[in-house]
Amino acid sequence: MADPNPLHYKLLVKAITEGRVIPFFGAGVNLCGRSPGEDWKVKKNLPSGGELSGYLAETFGYPEKDVTDLVRVSQFVSVMSGSGPLYDELRGVLEGEYSPTPLHEFFAALPGLLRAKGYSSKYQLIVTTNYDDLMERAFEAKNEPFDLVTYIAEGKDRGKFLHHLSNGLQLIEKPNEYLGLSLDEKPVILKIHGTVDRDDPERDSFVITEDQYIEYLTRTDISNLVPVTLAAKLRKSHFLFLGYSLKDWNLRVILHRIWGEQKLSFKSWAIQLNPDELDQRIWQDRGVEIINANLDDYISGLKNFLEGQPTKPASV
Repeated sequence: MADPNPLHYKLLVKAITEGRVIPFFGAGVNLCGRSPGEDWKVKKNLPSGGELSGYLAETFGYPEKDVTDLVRVSQFVSVMSGSGPLYDELRGVLEGEYSPTPLHEFFAALPGLLRAKGYSSKYQLIVTTNYDDLMERAFEAKNEPFDLVTYIAEGKDRGKFLHHLSNGLQLIEKPNEYLGLSLDEKPVILKIHGTVDRDDPERDSFVITEDQYIEYLTRTDISNLVPVTLAAKLRKSHFLFLGYSLKDWNLRVILHRIWGEQKLSFKSWAIQLNPDELDQRIWQDRGVEIINANLDDYISGLKNFLEGQPTKPASV
């Protein structure tokens, strides 16, 4: 393990300015900026995965002891009460007027900061397994254009992705042929487990139960799941894991698919404070360096380091 240091930030920032880093958001990012001991139910913060699981377990009378297993608890709710009540409860939590965390604000400000530093042609692909819209709202608050691509977990188009355009929605029928996304033009948020849709509850989509994960993870390789330009970026990028524990089996399967297609090795990092031995071994087995740091401190340090970099000379 290593604490954040100038060398790590230097390597990371170089990769960011080259457009070769993909931030990968887990539910733990919602803890960023939260006061110690503050309950998410005060409606100031979104819950972590464990907190959401505990809330659903309490609401629906989950009978087992481990109430922090969100996939298992959600499966129980879906079987015993139906997917409708599960979706309604999730929407009730996710559609609150939450403020973006410092982490979301940093990544929303990043395109403008990079342009100011002279790096104008490399935009981020941000991947998240979260269902909330904090990243989108953070971009909107900065008046920063972005593309949004979300997974469809239910209905006749189940298993496909949806491109949210400024003038409507485009179903991505043939991912290997879809050219409607360019990281040379704007950042892209890729929500691989679905999303809450504030405009239309019928478009809420959540990969959250055991059955949904089994169907999701047994589909074909990633190049046949996401649009071709994003699949190419996933194969040739560093990953910065934020708010994750690799003890989640579903995440390990997804990452195996991504890394299994990489021709070259790209260093990746996981930001995790005091990881236990199991997490350490799992990360290390996959060649991911653990940065032992509090997420708030890490993002603050990265922001300060990036802001302190000199402006790139203008090309003549």
